[in-house]
Amino acid sequence: MKNILVVDDNKLNLAAAKKVLCSDYKVTAVMRGEQALTFLESNDCDIVLLDINMPEMDGFEVLQRIRMTERCRNLPVIFLTADSDSETETRCFKAGAIDFIAKPFVPEVMLSRIGRVLELEELRRNLADRLEQKTREVSDMKSKSRQDVLTGLWNRAYTEEKVNELITGGEMGALMMIDMDNFKAINDNYGHIAGDQTLKMFADTLRRFASEGDVLCRIGGDEFVAFIKNVTSKSEIGNLASDIISDLCYKLEQCKFETNSSVSIGIAQTPEDGTDFNKLYNCADKALYYVKQNGKNSYHFFSDKVQAETDRGGKTVDLNYLRDFMSRADSGRGAYLLDFESFHHVYNFIRRFVERSSREVQTVLFTVSETGEPDATETELALELLEKAIYTSLRRSDVSTRYSSKQIIVILMDANAENGDIVSGRIIDCFNKLYTGGKVAVDYGIARMDGSELFGKKALS
Repeated sequence: MKNILVVDDNKLNLAAAKKVLCSDYKVTAVMRGEQALTFLESNDCDIVLLDINMPEMDGFEVLQRIRMTERCRNLPVIFLTADSDSETETRCFKAGAIDFIAKPFVPEVMLSRIGRVLELEELRRNLADRLEQKTREVSDMKSKSRQDVLTGLWNRAYTEEKVNELITGGEMGALMMIDMDNFKAINDNYGHIAGDQTLKMFADTLRRFASEGDVLCRIGGDEFVAFIKNVTSKSEIGNLASDIISDLCYKLEQCKFETNSSVSIGIAQTPEDGTDFNKLYNCADKALYYVKQNGKNSYHFFSDKVQAETDRGGKTVDLNYLRDFMSRADSGRGAYLLDFESFHHVYNFIRRFVERSSREVQTVLFTVSETGEPDATETELALELLEKAIYTSLRRSDVSTRYSSKQIIVILMDANAENGDIVSGRIIDCFNKLYTGGKVAVDYGIARMDGSELFGKKALS
């Protein structure tokens, strides 16, 4: 049953109204505007019948105060008035009344007008609810279109828009590019479900270290971006980056992945490194590349890289100095052992060199596999000993890298297929002297760097 509040300072009018309405509605009757306002503070009603001419507070002031409360902002109000002139009607509608009823009441007219208003109000509420629902749906769709499906972080497009908005608004901060080292090995060795769970763990960790207003994004794959607001101190930013790396690496260790995975971060700051997202992104990417090329599992500021280049730019050296300087880190022993990203560049450099010369270069792929029950610890030990055998058996001109937790790639310079087979056999012999566990087998395949078919042998240990 609908609830009606009737406000009139005349007891006869209140009695007449209640007599007309009580059979169809629940009626509450009060004689003062303050009483009506007090009632509405803690009670719901569907419509108010409000007399205009009342002492202390007239109907227009009561309606004005009703409209000031959020819960009654759309409550329908019908004025009760003995004035039927057009000026009064106009004033009623301008004040926000939905209709008016002339006094003395005509029961049929009163019931008809109240019924029509309540029907319109029901329709309005239904439309408002539907509009609110559609608005939420559109908002949800818009939010989802801005988010990475897997991690729930923002995507690249929204992050670019938001970071540019913050910078334009005068915000200063730092943009971090955060990348997982050897993530591909997790997917390859443990499957994409494990990889997806790892990416979600990354996202959750970034959320934990973020402050309100920071922008977190998954660019794609294992690459994330975080824009940290209101932080300009390098020491503070560096401490945050270090904490993120430590926490993520600890969680990777807890996952017990045999992939040697770690975390690298490149950092660019605004305004010194750029005043828009793309500039900061490019600078942070270069800083990240520096970390990748210098051992990974660390962070680096783009401005430090620029400063180092500036320092070098202030000096003039000759070729003898440059040769001595560049060779200081070369121990002069064995093959070069590179991380896979660096090896990839070296491989393509050598391949282009081979295409333009008559030199022969062989690529050897060593694979370690268990001969019995899987034992990740034993396999890792065997792989480390195989790396040692490769390092000590090859020349300084040869290059190798660990491709995964079970495979190592070697480039043999100036070697034909026969030489490659001999060298590979020598590596296997050296490995067999170092490893005596008897739980793994090592096999190898050889291909000329022009794409010849692989051939190989297997040597059990």
